[in-house]
Amino acid sequence: MTKLRIIILLLLTTNLTFGQKIDTRLNGLDTEIEHLLKAYNAVGLSVAVVENNKIIYSKGFGYRDAENKLPVTVNTIFPIGSITKSFTASILGMLESQNQLSLKDKPSLYIPKLQFYNDKMDNLITIEDLLSHKSGIGSIDGTYIFFPEDKRENIIPRLKYLKPNGAIKDSWIYSNLGYLIAGTIIEKTTNESWEKNIQDKIFKPLNMNSSSTSIAEMKKAKDFSFGYGISNLQTQRVLFVELNNDKPGGAINSTANDMANWMTTWLNNGFFKTKEILTKNYIQEATSMKAIDNGFPPDKSDTNAYIFGYGYGWKVNSSNGHYKFHHGGNVSGFSSQMVMYPTDNLGIVVLTNQHNSILPYIVSDIITNRMLKLQRTEWSKYPVKVSEIYLSSQDTKGLNTEKKLTHNLTDYCGKYANLGFGTFEIVNENNNLYAVFPDYKFRLEHQYYDIFVLKATKEIPQIMNPEFYLNFSLDNEGNISSVKIDLQDEPVEFTKQPNE
Repeated sequence: MTKLRIIILLLLTTNLTFGQKIDTRLNGLDTEIEHLLKAYNAVGLSVAVVENNKIIYSKGFGYRDAENKLPVTVNTIFPIGSITKSFTASILGMLESQNQLSLKDKPSLYIPKLQFYNDKMDNLITIEDLLSHKSGIGSIDGTYIFFPEDKRENIIPRLKYLKPNGAIKDSWIYSNLGYLIAGTIIEKTTNESWEKNIQDKIFKPLNMNSSSTSIAEMKKAKDFSFGYGISNLQTQRVLFVELNNDKPGGAINSTANDMANWMTTWLNNGFFKTKEILTKNYIQEATSMKAIDNGFPPDKSDTNAYIFGYGYGWKVNSSNGHYKFHHGGNVSGFSSQMVMYPTDNLGIVVLTNQHNSILPYIVSDIITNRMLKLQRTEWSKYPVKVSEIYLSSQDTKGLNTEKKLTHNLTDYCGKYANLGFGTFEIVNENNNLYAVFPDYKFRLEHQYYDIFVLKATKEIPQIMNPEFYLNFSLDNEGNISSVKIDLQDEPVEFTKQPNE
């Protein structure tokens, strides 16, 4: 091979975007990121920076497949988790601009027979409350994680049995279920699936050709990343999670370069190149505070932020005198962060294949300080925070012989039901109790008296820690009648069903 051909090959295979010149403000950034990857024991990372409607920096670091040493590029596909929410909210914004709905409307106008837990919720909750997490519904993820349905709309009849976790319009409680409802409104309004709406209305016009809405679709591509997590300071691969009913809240997979097109659209008043994707009015509404985050301060890693709120699929705050909107994402094996400074026409996206890590936030902060010429922090001064992954175990713990069960093991067996969640069964196998849910099976480990905790016996996606406590109750005749599980702030009661 000639020297000329070698040089051309090197130019074509570089991670940097073709023709890209490094901005002097980013000199040395590569070295900082590489140091952070080692400090976090992280596998891979992809980053893109846009300014004034152009990609000024994009690069991949580390590996998308650690076992086979396959490198991350700017076109490596990562699940982006909850950054998906800005896409779902935007579809509703498009429908509003086309006079097909109003974000001030009640969800029941578009979902027949939708009822919330009480009349107050029915009368007050609007679509924008769902998008800004002020509906009061809060976290009730257990209803679709433990009891998924074939169709998203089949979750809707459960809403009237699900107690809210907060005050309507007077509380800010993050709610994936709210976005499940929002996705259903999209489907009912357009007569098309949420997935097709995302593909046709966003991916295609924005040339986000590597982006998808399912793990199965993502894995058809050559350049996708596996997910990893930390256990006892060691990195190991974890299972993908294929989101189902809750796709509108977190199912998109994308690349740094594709997400750069999404950022450019937001920073250019809704235009991508010469085509209007989002209206200027929607962008202003979506990135203004609709709710104040009363969990102040929600992000201790950003000590310079002094206003915290939420718009439509975006967190909104002011930091160091710069207005920004942003969102992170965490899904089994992956963490991500996207941040934009509209008055500075600056956008940053960081995608990693490390589970539940603040690494994307640290990298985006380093880039922000460089780009906006703020006081910089040495990479070694940032905290290293990565949550341990959940590991299944075959180890079994015997019954508590001091604080004994009140009944024989077989008395706890049977089907248990809750109208807001679903039905599961407890079975006895070789003198061990197991809880059998539609997609999961967990062993019940005895704690004391009639209290158990769920334990996974085989590897599961890092979508949850399944170790919920089960507290069995007795009826007036002393028989096992129900069990309470801590699936909400207030334990959820499942009633034991009569034997068939």
